[in-house]
Amino acid sequence: MSDKMWAGRFSAETDKRVNDFNSSIRFDCRMYEEDITGSIVHARMLARQGIISAEDRDKIEGGLLSVMSDIKSGKLPFDPNAEDIHMFVEAELTARIGEAGKRLHTARSRNDQVALDLKMYLKKQTVQIAALLLELEQTVTDIAKKHTRTVMPGYTHLQRAQPITFAHHLCAYAEMFLRDVKKLKNAAENMDECPLGSCALAGTTYKTDRMYTAKKLGFDRPTGNSLDGVSDRDFVIELAAVISLIMTHLSRLSEEIIMWCSWEFKFVELDDAYATGSSIMPQKKNPDVTELIRGKAGRVFGDLTALLTMMKGLPLAYDKDMQEDKEAIFDAVDTVKLCLTTVIPMIATMKVNEKNMAEAGKKGFINATDMADYLVKKGMPFRTAYKITGTLVAECVKENIGLEELPLERLKKASELFDKDVYTAIDLMTCVTRRESEGGPAPEAVDRELAALQARAAQLKEWAERK
Repeated sequence: MSDKMWAGRFSAETDKRVNDFNSSIRFDCRMYEEDITGSIVHARMLARQGIISAEDRDKIEGGLLSVMSDIKSGKLPFDPNAEDIHMFVEAELTARIGEAGKRLHTARSRNDQVALDLKMYLKKQTVQIAALLLELEQTVTDIAKKHTRTVMPGYTHLQRAQPITFAHHLCAYAEMFLRDVKKLKNAAENMDECPLGSCALAGTTYKTDRMYTAKKLGFDRPTGNSLDGVSDRDFVIELAAVISLIMTHLSRLSEEIIMWCSWEFKFVELDDAYATGSSIMPQKKNPDVTELIRGKAGRVFGDLTALLTMMKGLPLAYDKDMQEDKEAIFDAVDTVKLCLTTVIPMIATMKVNEKNMAEAGKKGFINATDMADYLVKKGMPFRTAYKITGTLVAECVKENIGLEELPLERLKKASELFDKDVYTAIDLMTCVTRRESEGGPAPEAVDRELAALQARAAQLKEWAERK
């Protein structure tokens, strides 16, 4: 018979194919620090409560620290034949310190152990993702500060709509990224319940101190129900959902950068270090980074779908299906971190073509609303002003000219309310600077938004650094 920790009940060897199928060591080994840290605190709690001796506690702690040190240094490789990281660590500990190592698993189960390891690991990863998002938000706002008067077309339906500034456009993404950080913060707070002590599903007959364990492991409190403590994976799904939304925002930004890099737009140019060429077309400069981000978003959405589907039909408490949670959430975490670490320097080094943005702004009649508003401010009903302006736009389209190129005499034929001040009113910079409403594109409004973004980012950064 094998020396599996659970082998007492069984009289036959487990089929090797079942062992391989059942094993999770190849992906849960990344949680070795969390597993060992949790075990050290658990051993200390057991000794405080008189469940194990102080001598055994010291042996366990010393042995666990030596295991951690050897894993970190590469001296101790993970055994691919181990069932999981928990069994690997415990078996190695027992091999090193003997009988005392067998006392470590008193008053706990792998069910609460894995829930603990995963929560600890994901809490750490959540803060790291938040830090990267804050760096991205800072990168975006730093560029925005330089372009509060860089006029460009704003779009609806991918049609030129109204004039805005590049700063205003970038700040929209800064808002998204700060919302993402707030959601990460909330997700981290929802992970602040320690499952250790729930045991297999029904707690334990030992007089444990779950509050001690929770506090020492950086949690606010223990979980309130032992069944929920071992079977809850809401924290995994919530983080995957937030990461999916982050990837949605990164994908939207990527899509715009892809368009902006095209010859049809040429609003920005990526640094050569963040673009690739073609194997056959020497003129090509492809925005592959952004295209990959756009593609990887779908991959992360798949991770979220896998998690939701895995959990939707599970009875309480722990079921082996839940082993599938790790590969999905680890992939989502790894993917979003990879995308963020790549996109930050890409955006920081891209060149902004202000001239092309301004030229695009002059086309598409994006000052048409301002012309209608000009007439309204002189007393005309909006719908009448809308129709007159629309008629003038149609005429300009036929003649391939802009509204600002129409002579005053011709404008007066459409309405006597037109006067020479109309040309100032429909100048693109005027159109932008007069949009001073809160959240608008006027330089003063954008300056206020940038200041507000900076203040909110500082608060969130303080939280991330504290964690």
